[in-house]
Amino acid sequence: MLISDQIALVSGGASGLGAATARHFAEAGARVAVLDYNREAAEAVAAEIGGFAVQADVSDEAAVDAAIGAATAHFGAAPRIAVNCAGVGHAARIVGREGKTSADVFERTLRVNLFGTYYVMSHAAKRMMELDPLDTGERGVVVNTASVAWQDGQLGQAAYAASKGAIAAMCLPAAREFARAGIRVMAIAPGLFHTPMMEGLPEETTAQITANIPFPARLGAPREYALMAEHIVTNPYLNGTTIRLDGAVRLPPR
Repeated sequence: MLISDQIALVSGGASGLGAATARHFAEAGARVAVLDYNREAAEAVAAEIGGFAVQADVSDEAAVDAAIGAATAHFGAAPRIAVNCAGVGHAARIVGREGKTSADVFERTLRVNLFGTYYVMSHAAKRMMELDPLDTGERGVVVNTASVAWQDGQLGQAAYAASKGAIAAMCLPAAREFARAGIRVMAIAPGLFHTPMMEGLPEETTAQITANIPFPARLGAPREYALMAEHIVTNPYLNGTTIRLDGAVRLPPR
């Protein structure tokens, strides 16, 4: 599917990987809906790229449905492309100091990362099904964001790894379900990227982290994630799998 002239929805589109994807898709000629919890940041990115901002907490299904509905009404048609970048990276031991458990962190992480991805995917796909197919037979493409923590989860990442592992695991069954409608589902598992989560770390910590990346020995650039998302959209034979985008890194236990 060509990106030009298509409507694209990017969750978490106000920062990091999502903002890079929104900008890149707009440069490629897409009309982009920027969905984010932070309304002001979403409006800033949308204004920059000539897109449309919608505010929603992705862990709230009704809010997601309303946001995608607003984007559909604004553009006059449902998005054929949905890229899920909204997420949180809370870290906590399962049982921490003094025996404190972290069920609250686990629940919140799954609500945002997993449930949020599921809600955006399901409500976007529901609307894609109503579109006429393109000449290729495609009605739409969904790109979800997993993480290398899906396979290489570090100490303190049980909640995060579980949420991202579930995103990777649901990729194939979702693709099989939507195949009849001509909707493809893929997932990207980024490694260590230069995002707001990483920008707050001390320089020496970042240096230690990048020392484990074989090549290129640096943090990934958000635009490189956007390039992968673009390739998924434009390559019609990519479906039902998760692609690691990580510079060959394998995360150590800590």
